[in-house]
Amino acid sequence: MSANPILVSLHGPDHPGISAGLMGVFSEHGVEIYDVEQIVVRGMLTLNVLVGGGGAALEEAVGRFAAGEGLHVSFEEVVTAATEPKSLYAVTVIGSPVTADDFGAVATAIAAGGGNIERIFRLSRYPVVSYELAVSTETIDPMRRLLMEVAAARPIDLAIQPEGLERRAKRVVIMDVDSTLTETEVIDLLAAEAGVEERVSRITAAAMAGEVPFEESLRQRVALLEGLDEAALDRVAAKVKLTPGARTFVRTLKRLGMTTAIVSAGFTRFTTSLAAELGIDYSLSNTLDIKDGVLTGRLAGELVDGPRKARFLAEVAEAEGVSTNQVVAIGDGANDLDMLAAAGLGIAFNGKPVVKARADTSVSVPYLDAILFLLGVKREHVEAADARDERFEPPPLIEVPGTPPI
Repeated sequence: MSANPILVSLHGPDHPGISAGLMGVFSEHGVEIYDVEQIVVRGMLTLNVLVGGGGAALEEAVGRFAAGEGLHVSFEEVVTAATEPKSLYAVTVIGSPVTADDFGAVATAIAAGGGNIERIFRLSRYPVVSYELAVSTETIDPMRRLLMEVAAARPIDLAIQPEGLERRAKRVVIMDVDSTLTETEVIDLLAAEAGVEERVSRITAAAMAGEVPFEESLRQRVALLEGLDEAALDRVAAKVKLTPGARTFVRTLKRLGMTTAIVSAGFTRFTTSLAAELGIDYSLSNTLDIKDGVLTGRLAGELVDGPRKARFLAEVAEAEGVSTNQVVAIGDGANDLDMLAAAGLGIAFNGKPVVKARADTSVSVPYLDAILFLLGVKREHVEAADARDERFEPPPLIEVPGTPPI
């Protein structure tokens, strides 16, 4: 009998009873099981079992079993040697689609950076294609740098997170509203009602890019709305559109038992109704001052700016009894940077360059629910939960060009 472990590998068409039958063979020969890994892709099984020792009798018995099941089998002696422990990271790849060339570039960067891909599985095939790679490495910095170069050069998003309890322990998700939870910038819609759209848009763009102090820019824009009739707020509310995937995202987070919050430099007239509509737990935003049915051009109460967003994140975490490391924050503008830095995971969602450069990771596809894949959630699990919910009406299927059918 070999002194070293033997890796027994079976491959072929999957059907019930294979694992049970193989374990029966091992039991009959009294071998110890050290490790087991199995995967089925499109009905084809790969089953690897590391056993303690073996010999001609075991190989003959496993060979007969495999032949009877219509499987190919191989045996490899594994020479064990002491190795330095390596850290494990989850690398998430998101694209529309992810091509073989994209995948090859990712794999090349991982190898060149000293990493090794341990496992790969698909998280989704629509509305975007996404994969999670479990990667081991002794040091993350060279691999992270090379992967970020790949992401910058290709139409794919890459996220790198330590694989461990912290990643699995996220309990709160807090989001910006304008251009994150919703597609629109409400203040731009209000400006259109007031006839000052171009002036406000210029200030908004400069503020979101970090070129103008946020408080100054917000007060300048609100001042331009002076005299706007209160009825315009209702007209604007009817034009606000949720970002594609927003309902799926929030619905799934709540099914996972996570707390949701929104914080916005926008206005309570709109965020309060959004929170109620989506069942969001916490909400904070600015309040427009209104006198005699018209906007005064001022804000009422405390200003919600970048530092206030970060404090709100801490307040929600404290109220929920969790650490800020267990919070995911999502935003797109410079006034979200403090909040993203305060969170355990800060995500730039279609963020401005200054935000993408400083966030933990970024998502550039126009679907908010793609963030679920960064949390390791599979699309099929989302769909299964929706299918069990009699109240849920599924949206039309969105196919991604170049994606093969299931």
